[in-house]
Amino acid sequence: MKKRFLLLLLLVTIISCKENKKTSSVKDTTHEAKIEALLSKMTLEEKIGQTNLRGMNSTESELPEKLIAAVKKGEVGAFLNIMNLEHLDELQRIAVEESPNGIPLIFGRDVIHGFKTMFPIPLGLAATWNAQMVEKSSEIAAFEASGAGIRWTFAPMLDIARDSRWGRIAESPGEDPYLATILGAAYIKGFQGEDLSSPYRMAASAKHYIAYGAAIGGRDYNTVDISEQLLRNVYLPPFKAAIDAGSATVMSSFNEINGVPATGNEFLLKDVLRGELKFDGFVVSDWDSVIEMIAHGFASDEKHAGELAAKAGLDMEMTSTAYENYLKELIEEKKVSVEELNEFVRNILRIKFRLGLFKNPYRNKEHTGNLYATAHLKEAKKAVIESTVLLKNKNSILPISEKTKVAIIGPLANAPHEQLGTWSFDGEKEHTNTPLDAYKKTNTNFTFAKGLDYSRDTSKKGFQEAINIAKKSDVILFFGGEEAILSGEAHSRANINLPGAQEELINELAKTGKPIVLVIMAGRPITITNIIDKVDAVLMAWHPGTMGGEALYEIVHGIKSPEGRLPVSWPKTAGQLPYFYNHKNTGRPADSTNYVPMDEIPVAAWQSSLGNKSHYLDVGFTPHFPFGYGLSYTTFKYTDISISKEIINFNEDLEIKVSITNTGKNDGKEIAQLYIQDVVGSITRPVKELKRFEHVFLKSGETKEVTFKISAKDLEFVNHKMIKAAEEGVFNIWVGPNASEGLKTSFSLKK
Repeated sequence: MKKRFLLLLLLVTIISCKENKKTSSVKDTTHEAKIEALLSKMTLEEKIGQTNLRGMNSTESELPEKLIAAVKKGEVGAFLNIMNLEHLDELQRIAVEESPNGIPLIFGRDVIHGFKTMFPIPLGLAATWNAQMVEKSSEIAAFEASGAGIRWTFAPMLDIARDSRWGRIAESPGEDPYLATILGAAYIKGFQGEDLSSPYRMAASAKHYIAYGAAIGGRDYNTVDISEQLLRNVYLPPFKAAIDAGSATVMSSFNEINGVPATGNEFLLKDVLRGELKFDGFVVSDWDSVIEMIAHGFASDEKHAGELAAKAGLDMEMTSTAYENYLKELIEEKKVSVEELNEFVRNILRIKFRLGLFKNPYRNKEHTGNLYATAHLKEAKKAVIESTVLLKNKNSILPISEKTKVAIIGPLANAPHEQLGTWSFDGEKEHTNTPLDAYKKTNTNFTFAKGLDYSRDTSKKGFQEAINIAKKSDVILFFGGEEAILSGEAHSRANINLPGAQEELINELAKTGKPIVLVIMAGRPITITNIIDKVDAVLMAWHPGTMGGEALYEIVHGIKSPEGRLPVSWPKTAGQLPYFYNHKNTGRPADSTNYVPMDEIPVAAWQSSLGNKSHYLDVGFTPHFPFGYGLSYTTFKYTDISISKEIINFNEDLEIKVSITNTGKNDGKEIAQLYIQDVVGSITRPVKELKRFEHVFLKSGETKEVTFKISAKDLEFVNHKMIKAAEEGVFNIWVGPNASEGLKTSFSLKK
């Protein structure tokens, strides 16, 4: 009997371990027992202390006595931005050895797209459409950062971004919820691994919960006012994917949603996040977002803000002190219950146990992070190649021979700091490989002139030198774009053209008659409508990070082919924004047969005959480059689309097959994309929605058949009754190279 019991216990344990790998919602009973034991010993002040996320001024050479005293009393739960290792070690020692219950601290940092080895910005990583690359980038970031004692990152950002004016689009996975779910889960897996207690991994924080990317006008921190259906169909899926992947923490966003700030939004934090998504980690506020509810007009003062956040279910407060100053008073006044506070502490302690901090609280001084390791730099370089998008290549000017005499011009050709991009706190420009560095190392057949000192420079003092070297060259490589500071948090732009005098310089260079290859480094799509006809090729390199120079050299010279595809629609002008491919049709959809350009309208035209379709008279109804777009150094042809059935029921899969042929002279990789359209729905559906994509490598002349599989699950959406379900009806399917092109077929879903 005893043997049978032990075998049964072993079987239950094995099953439990397997489940724990799948999701963090399966709680470790041993941890839970220890959490309850700790809670029973903690004073009210210590419990409140666990909810406090603190930092210190980086210029302080010594730990403040007040801070030491707070840690010693157990009144701090976590720290951010402690980069002095002696300070970090001492704070942890005090917490573990001198505080009443020895509860370890978590040390957090904004490790967004690398720690020391910087990868392309997240929008650039999204352009790889490669979950394995995203996972590897965050794994390397975690490995390097954990060497500095950082076990918690405020990443990944999973905000769907439909407006390129928004500075934080640079941190986003783009405009599509399906792509964002794939990449979001990959980020979590990369940061956290299979075992969160590994000293080489770190807790992730899915942010910003929620709909921060829908800020009106693309202006950071602005109001969000959207329907619940839109919230659930577009903005929530990436967070669900992250939580299903086991995200240890979630960060509440700055913005309000339909009148209620996210940090005080009980419906979103309790009903949806905890209730529906079964999240059991802890929720941290964004920087000062608790007390910012006062400026929103939602809280009357700091105490009221603390009450609202606590009642909404916010576990930890970042930097502001509403909990520290008023939570005890709010509990005494019975406005917040002790049990509510206990639940915050449970959630925080649970993650500390999962991180292994109670067993191994101290930084492993033997673990250096292998900063800038050869393997790390190799992956970073590969990421640049996979993320760089070829937007134009007139007469196949790219790639160019290494014997070609090149004029390197532009403010981003040798700007090591700017190349790293936004949120590169720990990146070091001394380790950045710029395009100029790459040429100096590899090829002497070039000349260099900045033309402009920095991206916003309006002085023309460097124009003549640039023009002179251009005249003596075969090809002009113009490295332009925007400095790192022009994108990211609080850096929205109303005009997203090339800043400064870059357009003027390009126009002058075009007068030399020399072909121009424009390489853009930026944190967002840059409108190039004014100059697109002046340049022969355009490469979008985003802010490519540490290894941008070598990677771009290899792309320009054909050692590698650019492999990126746009994760956002590229606008012709900021006036089109917000713009996204998965829009609705409207009652009067525009197409090529009914659009009349403004310049073609007759003088004194009869008013009612014009403007009766949904478009702009001056720029039309299409983007400059569509979502999913990207050229290669070869060409591909799609043929023979077929489906396994014309009618499927709710329990059947549908197979879609298509043949792809490399019709060019070079080997290359295509990213085949499958889109669907629910033609008629109980609420109107988008004109297209990405549902699958596949990376296909083809040798010159080679043909491969690609098979996709979808089911009724892929056709579900949240309707006006807040029910998620697929509906009977006709569905269109496209398979092609981007959201605007492809072979089309149709099928029906029936019960």
